[in-house]
Amino acid sequence: MDFSCSSAFVTLAANDLEKLVLFYSNLLNLTPQQYTPNRYAEFKLPGLRLGIFRPKQSHEAEFKNSSSAMSLCLEVNHLENAIARLTHLGYPPPGEIITASHGKEIYAYDSEGNRLILHQSS
Repeated sequence: MDFSCSSAFVTLAANDLEKLVLFYSNLLNLTPQQYTPNRYAEFKLPGLRLGIFRPKQSHEAEFKNSSSAMSLCLEVNHLENAIARLTHLGYPPPGEIITASHGKEIYAYDSEGNRLILHQSS
């Protein structure tokens, strides 16, 4: 069962994406490397990519009343193998694979309940 990670990055959900992007731009003295207004921004730091995204309306409730809006995103080579690995470990993803413009992904949770996004680029 191959579960090799090609990269990992941290993402933050934001209701007011522009405000949070401005905050990190000012804090880090950087402009986002990738930027789609009102949808996504990504900062590239040494050893870390920080993504900030506005959740789709269908997922907004998932980010309300949570202890943290942060998700650990693991970019994988084979999403199905990653799902099998999580299931084998006793933490099967509760939902279905989502097809987004940037690839396929599924949401899962670690043993402490922290949100994970397993992502395979298109």
